[in-house]
Amino acid sequence: MKKILITGGAGFIGSHVVRRFVTTYPEYHIFNLDALTYAGNLENLRDIENSANYTFVKGDIVDAAFLGELFSEHDFYGVIHLAAESHVDRSITDPMAFVMTNVIGTANLLNAAKKSWKDNLEEHLFYHVSTDEVYGELHDPNEFFLETTKYDPRSPYSASKASSDHLVRAYHNTYKMPAVISNCSNNYGPNHFPEKLIPLMINNILNDKPLPVYGKGENIRDWLFVEDHARAIDVIFHKGANGETYNIGGHNEWKNIDLVKLLCKIMDEKLDRPEGTSDRLIHYVTDRAGHDLRYAIDATKLKTELGWVPSLQFAEGLEKTVNWYLANQGWLDNITSGAYSHYYEEMYDGR
Repeated sequence: MKKILITGGAGFIGSHVVRRFVTTYPEYHIFNLDALTYAGNLENLRDIENSANYTFVKGDIVDAAFLGELFSEHDFYGVIHLAAESHVDRSITDPMAFVMTNVIGTANLLNAAKKSWKDNLEEHLFYHVSTDEVYGELHDPNEFFLETTKYDPRSPYSASKASSDHLVRAYHNTYKMPAVISNCSNNYGPNHFPEKLIPLMINNILNDKPLPVYGKGENIRDWLFVEDHARAIDVIFHKGANGETYNIGGHNEWKNIDLVKLLCKIMDEKLDRPEGTSDRLIHYVTDRAGHDLRYAIDATKLKTELGWVPSLQFAEGLEKTVNWYLANQGWLDNITSGAYSHYYEEMYDGR
């Protein structure tokens, strides 16, 4: 069985990637490496945690010695690297945490892989999962991010991800490490940590709390259903060309305020509340420092070269997402109370 290491596999996107690979490829043994920080939650993977081709490993990619031992113990065929600090607001208040995980952690992984694979590099693959935020912001409504767009990161988060992208390309060029990179737009779907826009609004509407919207809500994002992202990662891992970058997007742009109002409408219908009930909860707050106006991905390369396109229209994906949160309010309660983290800390301490 080929051993695949997926970092950050207990997080939002990572858990969907782990599930897809475990269930789709029984010939692989998937190792899920996660530090179980606040955003890592093994409840996301309860349905596959006892699968014969799945192993969870608790560990931090900032720990170079630990990674060296892990790669020495297992001859990993490939790495799919998703582990990252990813919340822009947190990067503004604590930028060094993002530098450590996203930059130093990626360098540690690259070094561990290079050392382990030194005798047959060409038989392995390092897949680095990144973000569209490395490209900066767009002002022209007819402009889109391409794989060739000049990098212009504007927050500590996006700067740290840009740095990690550059490191992967440098190892590919200097050491001939087989590598691919993907840069994706905003994701939404089940298991999303409720500090992010869509699950935050759903949870606050459920609990009759204010719905904070930055500035006037004019910022625009391109939204992609998380399972479509996992499918794109699958395609790129298996078919992507060595050394290439692929943009992954939903072709689905929304102003923040329009998205929030749509969620209010959907939630009022689902909760059998009079239309407009949730709109009154909208609360405009001081805009985020350095808040980029618009992101939008051109995913033509991924479509024409590898045949990937989003499978869900936004209305269908958002309906599935809202239904999941309404059916899993216990998951939301565990997240907001912090109970999930204490349970798994006790389970895996000392391993």
